Amino acid sequence: MGWKMEVGKMMLYMAFPLATFHYFNQPQFYEEWVVKTKRELYPPESEEVNEKIRAQLLELRRERELIELKKKEAQLK
Repeated sequence: MGWKMEVGKMMLYMAFPLATFHYFNQPQFYEEWVVKTKRELYPPESEEVNEKIRAQLLELRRERELIELKKKEAQLK
């Protein structure tokens, strides 16, 4: 009875990783879960969003330049 139990355990040890590998590497699983999650984290770019980001960055740059100019003027006085 001892060797039968060892063979059974060995089959379980080998079958579990193979079964999980087979399940998680299915194209349907990949498409449904991985691609969906990727699209949620990194949505497709749109021109409207890009323009808003550019406008915000431009405004930040202008504010920083004004702060630097005020600092330089204060140092010259």
